[in-house]
Amino acid sequence: MKRFICLSLLLFVAGPLVPCHAQDMSADDMRSLDGQVQEIKSDVLGIASDLSGLEERLLYPSNTQLAVFVSVPEEETFRLDSVQIAVDGEPATHHIYSFKELDALRNGGVQRIYTGNVATGNHELSVTMSGKLKNGKEFSQSDSYSFAKGVEPKALGIMLAGPGLGNDGIQIGDW
Repeated sequence: MKRFICLSLLLFVAGPLVPCHAQDMSADDMRSLDGQVQEIKSDVLGIASDLSGLEERLLYPSNTQLAVFVSVPEEETFRLDSVQIAVDGEPATHHIYSFKELDALRNGGVQRIYTGNVATGNHELSVTMSGKLKNGKEFSQSDSYSFAKGVEPKALGIMLAGPGLGNDGIQIGDW
């Protein structure tokens, strides 16, 4: 009987400690798992970045790469709605601008609007922009630019402005 009472007392006192110890191990295991998950996420992000760079090098080799960038003067009041770009008469890309994108462009941002492949030699880039003037009138303008593509990657910049600044609305040049 004395043995039964001691065993009962031991279970009564030590019994609640066993689940706490199991919960502590579980919390430690969870922290360890969380650390492993974070490490795996970091590895996956690194691999994704490497794959993105590899994909760009494979899809757009430097000897055929053409990149086109768009910017807007900071003092521009013209509201840009869309831009269409064609290379050698073939539509390359078009973009419709959101308010946030326009705000970023007006604050000095630059958008890479197109990356593609062109053979070495002479080419023509055509740009059409449309939007609204400060007085609410619709405005559209087109321009083209001839350029020579060598074996190095080619970067072209397009500055888009409304008619009120005394300069051409579309300025295209090498970057």
